[in-house]
Amino acid sequence: MLSRIGGSGRVASARHVAIAQALLVTFLWSTSWVLIKFGLGEIPALTFAGLRYTLAFGCLLPFALRPAHRAALAGLSRREWGNLALLGVLFYALTQGAQFLALSLLPAITTSLLLNFTTVVVALIGAAFMAEKPHRLQWVGIVLNLAGVLLYFFPVALPAGQWVGIAVALTGVLANALGALLGRQVNRGHTLSPLLVTVVSMGIGGLLLLVAGIVTQGLPALSPAHWLTVGWLAVVNTAYAFTLWNRTLRQLSAVESSMINSTMLIQITLLAWFILGERLTGQEMAGLALAALGVGLVQWRPAVRKP
Repeated sequence: MLSRIGGSGRVASARHVAIAQALLVTFLWSTSWVLIKFGLGEIPALTFAGLRYTLAFGCLLPFALRPAHRAALAGLSRREWGNLALLGVLFYALTQGAQFLALSLLPAITTSLLLNFTTVVVALIGAAFMAEKPHRLQWVGIVLNLAGVLLYFFPVALPAGQWVGIAVALTGVLANALGALLGRQVNRGHTLSPLLVTVVSMGIGGLLLLVAGIVTQGLPALSPAHWLTVGWLAVVNTAYAFTLWNRTLRQLSAVESSMINSTMLIQITLLAWFILGERLTGQEMAGLALAALGVGLVQWRPAVRKP
């Protein structure tokens, strides 16, 4: 009996640590928006994204070439290599590329609103194909979160004549959801370290983004300040953050991770209020509070009594 209690306590503790780590990652990703907005003034969108993820891959590669990791890579099956390659295409090349392109075609508010539907797609696909069906309280949390997002952005007005941008954003939503589910499937098996999952998938996706950006948009000469911006994004907000994110996927379900990812809307708004002095209306504060409540319900698990 005591061993069961101790085991469940350790699992709960590991899960709480994973939630805290995931929130740290989303905070780092939220600060990226300010840096990306600064960099986009000089760097084309796809090239910027490609530089960020390719440099992050270069930072992590020396750690992945240690003897123990080389042995793990050598032992990968063809199917495992395929999953990592597909993760790189979905989670980095398509998702990040679509988000950058959508921001160039649509207002940021519309893009952010559309991206918040990722959690619903993750929940539906995960329940159907991964046996990670959300329980009732989590479904309530998902609905409350979406209601809070809609309240925050109300009235929602989709720009006329910009359906191409909407299609690009929805492509990013689908790619992000599929990438989140595949990332959960790869990491929950505990067969590969989070470092190797990050290095292989990010290397493939980042290089694809960089090649696409240089071919279609070119590579401009960057100032030292812009190189510093790209370097910080690559090392801290990408190499470190994505490795830590893959570690959290060992403990958190795809829906839980996706919902924590959606807190970026709340964090970005609070950062804008604290740093830039942007004011919040009562409706916006109510929407953020409702969205935060939804996130909390998805993460909360009622205690289960055991005989």
